[in-house]
Amino acid sequence: MTGRRRTRSTFLPGLLTRHARNGLLTAGTAVACASLLAGCGVVPGTTGGAGDDTITVMTWAPQGTRATNKPGMPAFAEAYARWINNRGGLNGRKLNVLTCNDHNDSVAAAKCARRAVKENAVAVVGSYSQHADSFFPSLEGAGIPYIGGYGITNAEFTSPLSYPVNGGQPALLAGLGRELARCGPVALVRPDTIAGDQLPPLLDSGLKTGGHEGSRDQRAAEDATEYDEQAARALRTTTADPEEQGCVVPALGDRNGTFMDSFRRAREDYPDVRTATVLGSVDQTVIDATGGASGPYEGSYLTGWYPVVTDARWDGMKRVIREEAFGDNRVDPADAGVQTTYIAYTVFRKAVESLGGGRVSADTLTEALDDGLRIGTGGLTPTLRWQFQDKLAGVGFPRLVNANVTLQVVREGRLVSARKGFFDTTRTLQDADVTY
Repeated sequence: MTGRRRTRSTFLPGLLTRHARNGLLTAGTAVACASLLAGCGVVPGTTGGAGDDTITVMTWAPQGTRATNKPGMPAFAEAYARWINNRGGLNGRKLNVLTCNDHNDSVAAAKCARRAVKENAVAVVGSYSQHADSFFPSLEGAGIPYIGGYGITNAEFTSPLSYPVNGGQPALLAGLGRELARCGPVALVRPDTIAGDQLPPLLDSGLKTGGHEGSRDQRAAEDATEYDEQAARALRTTTADPEEQGCVVPALGDRNGTFMDSFRRAREDYPDVRTATVLGSVDQTVIDATGGASGPYEGSYLTGWYPVVTDARWDGMKRVIREEAFGDNRVDPADAGVQTTYIAYTVFRKAVESLGGGRVSADTLTEALDDGLRIGTGGLTPTLRWQFQDKLAGVGFPRLVNANVTLQVVREGRLVSARKGFFDTTRTLQDADVTY
């Protein structure tokens, strides 16, 4: 951690910036119109009046990098735009989706945000980036809402212009910790990044709820090509006491598969160690690729944000994929990124529809969402509603409104529900010792 600077998104200044900007914009526009009587253009980040037939949004995610990649998110966003436009658009307006590759890089993430501002996007929807400190300043300065981010950074749960649809890594790890409290030693193998620094206290909040002492934190490069040393150390750590069955929790995103290759080779002498992880690091395709029922994930618990992909509540998403992304292997319905993007666009669509035939802009969207608009997602999440500060504001997550997670398990090589319905991690998170 030496040499890495942490920054915390400021909650109140971002809010003041938006409202102050609104006031200045209104006054400035009025003066210009009064003096010139003509030539007043459209406010940036708006579709103009009801006669404008295009609503522009952006979806970004890393693609083609050596670390975590989420190509299915922008690919699904484009498919969703085709699907909605083939059905008359949003309140009769065409949906225009811009996509951007953040390259897992802070400079590229900032460029994506600046492009969203330049091209008058009214929202950034269903996106993934680890570089919130790079992209949020541009979005907040322009008043552009960030709807349904992946939940990978703390800023997504603090910025007044963020509208998360899931509990992100905080809820997943807190929920997983609760389930692993019966384990012996628990080793958490996670990225040696600022985002990774937030993972141990979140997992520990769940472990300690069940009376466990907490995890053994192991850092690893997020773009490594092998994890032999980390796998061997995790196994030694979790088998120190032969009377207790240890658990290894890899949380390395796309590199989980690489870690499990190393883990499987090193595990031959440690048959009693179990593995557990969170959705987003593992899905059905990863389980299949690592041997299915005979692979290292058999019997593993996973926490997820949503129901399993075979649940009928995903039929709407599958219809979009079937009709507009058939054959596009980037769009996997079991991918948590694709699922989050679908829910984010559901929120966006309902927010636009709530405006009726009125002006669709970044400001009118945020006003609708901030004024208590309740949005249902067909049971994929609880009804979503964002307030100035919610239940978890006291522990630094004022925008985290959905702390529900599901528990899944790998049985005979298939990812299935281990417990019916959702369970709420709010109280567990309230006890988390998270630092910024």
